[in-house]
Amino acid sequence: RFITAGSVDDGKSTLIGRLLFDSKGIFPDQLEDLSRSKYKRTVGSAIDLSLLTDGLVAEREQGITIDVAYRYFSTPRRKFIIADCPGHEQYTRNMVTGASTADAMVILIDAAKMQKAFTCGEGLLIQTKRHSSIAQLLQIKHIIVAINKMDLVSFSENTFGEIVSTYKELAAQLDLKGVSYIPMSALSGENLAKAGENMPWYHGPTLLEALESLPEESQSQAFSFRFPVQWVARHSGFGSGAGSGGNSFRGYMGRVEAGQVCKGDVILIQPSGQKATVKEILLYDVSLDIAQAGQSVTLLFEEQVDVSRGDLLASVEVPANVVKEFEADLCWLSEAPLDLKHRYWLKHTTKQTMARVTGIQSLLEMSSQKRGSAENLKLNDIARVSLSVQEPLVVDAYESLRATGSFILIDEITHQTAAAGMIRFDV
Repeated sequence: RFITAGSVDDGKSTLIGRLLFDSKGIFPDQLEDLSRSKYKRTVGSAIDLSLLTDGLVAEREQGITIDVAYRYFSTPRRKFIIADCPGHEQYTRNMVTGASTADAMVILIDAAKMQKAFTCGEGLLIQTKRHSSIAQLLQIKHIIVAINKMDLVSFSENTFGEIVSTYKELAAQLDLKGVSYIPMSALSGENLAKAGENMPWYHGPTLLEALESLPEESQSQAFSFRFPVQWVARHSGFGSGAGSGGNSFRGYMGRVEAGQVCKGDVILIQPSGQKATVKEILLYDVSLDIAQAGQSVTLLFEEQVDVSRGDLLASVEVPANVVKEFEADLCWLSEAPLDLKHRYWLKHTTKQTMARVTGIQSLLEMSSQKRGSAENLKLNDIARVSLSVQEPLVVDAYESLRATGSFILIDEITHQTAAAGMIRFDV
């Protein structure tokens, strides 16, 4: 899963359209629709590939991306899910939504805009800084800086080098590691799915090669066992499915978010602190010996224990943290500003409880990448805050595990999502 990010008109939608086109990921009827579209912005019979992701009428009319568009394609080596995110500052919340599940980020930089900025003594655009900051906050490990529209700067190696040098300063400031840089032209497809002839000085991979070669590391597989309980299932004893054996049983349904669990394992029930032994693991009506991250299963215990929806089953050796007060980085998603006197519903894994933001520690200023004081949060602001919750939460730090380190705040009156949060503390 990867996302494209960048400023307005940097070519994100065109890049994705070109990737889909070159990888044979577009159906004939889609191509016919594109060729007949009254909104296309190309000359003559040339296809406007940006229309593949800009599906809303408002997007096609204005030539901008407004909402996150997901597209799927595959190569002989890998399957991909792409999120095309909007570049406007007012749609930062949409970008955060798309980035929350991404394994990699492709940040586009318009070479022509940067060449003009350098001439005026300016640096990177504010949205490039904003999206890079979001990548750091959301702990996206793999970042590819795609320096687009090289055809508009005569495929200049010097311009490419100057942009790379400038971005490296930002990457060092944000402590972004493993950043790679690719010069390209999304319009013509140069250095996307295949190398072009206009930049013989570039000897690195194409964008598709870089995406295919990203390591298949999984944070959830490497972490200790985590299993948020979604539902408590009771079986009456009728039928002959696996696990029933004609006897009534009480099982705990959910998804293994991290690690693995085996028959006979002793696990910890949090926040109560009880321990239980796994008697059986059921996948539909099949009994398993082991369940791994990503599988939705039902667990049966040897002991009779009190477990409810919202509890977390965890490793005894590496338990999660039980907290009622904590700090988090918050991206404010609501048009209604934060009210410190207001209560919000906090949704964390399968747990929902009342919460209150007790203080704003610092507000991230995008242009300078520095943190300052703030008395309030408005739409698209990102800040470090303190929270308190009515019932204990079982959490991990976001950088350790996304699934148990993230949450959302919901306005208790309007039921609209107010903020997305990432839990920060020393574990």
